[in-house]
Amino acid sequence: MAEYETLLYEEDGEGVAWVTLNRPDVHNAFNVRMQQEVHEVWRNLRRNDDVRCIVLTGAGEKAFCTGIDRTETMDDGGGEVGAGSTPFMFDDPGELIGPKTSDLWKPVIAAVNGMACGGAFYMLGEVEFIIAAEHATFFDPHVTYGMTAAFEPIHMLQKMPFGEIMRLSLLGNHERLSAARAHQVGLVSEVVPGEELRATAEWAARAIASAPPLAIEGTVRAIWAGLEHSRRQAVDLGYAFVAMGTDQDSLAQGQEMFRSGKRIEWKLR
Repeated sequence: MAEYETLLYEEDGEGVAWVTLNRPDVHNAFNVRMQQEVHEVWRNLRRNDDVRCIVLTGAGEKAFCTGIDRTETMDDGGGEVGAGSTPFMFDDPGELIGPKTSDLWKPVIAAVNGMACGGAFYMLGEVEFIIAAEHATFFDPHVTYGMTAAFEPIHMLQKMPFGEIMRLSLLGNHERLSAARAHQVGLVSEVVPGEELRATAEWAARAIASAPPLAIEGTVRAIWAGLEHSRRQAVDLGYAFVAMGTDQDSLAQGQEMFRSGKRIEWKLR
């Protein structure tokens, strides 16, 4: 298994990998090193056929991720990340840490175990769905500190209603979105006690990993296309996704499941 300075990485042998942001002393805020390692792990997972679903979480119980670590200089070797001599040379410091931005189309589940704010939204905006612990909270402090909230809420528009992300962004540090409210507005798909978070995410990830991977990845691409294109464009692209995401092996696996008569013990959510 790969070893990282700012991440914990493990594979469970059943098609699931766990990626844990591991800087709990700073609430798992990302510095340059973590930014590079998160991008690296997403890119590596593209070619790891042993992994069919990924769970992203944070170390400890206080925070999932609190965005950029402002106590460190975000330097890429050629100057401070996110700044330049003119505004035309701007590098978005969080642009590499999202799985979709890294061209990873295997499903990623976020298990949010505490505070998730600011730059955490680069990642949360590009996961398939979010499971949250009851004590999880969501907020964006940018405006409180005199900064425009732009990239982060734009990513989160993929996950929550306009009015909710606008309120969250404009109120800055004055209000936090609870896990319960996040569930009400559709940001979070399930809320569980903190001690049940890992087991709940593990169950979902293993269920996804049990299906033929080509069909899963084709489904991920198709639904994201439906989100990002017009309805007509997405429907037209659907033919291509079905063609690319279906082959004789995946059909045979599905037929074998049907013929076996094996019943899946489903749960009601």
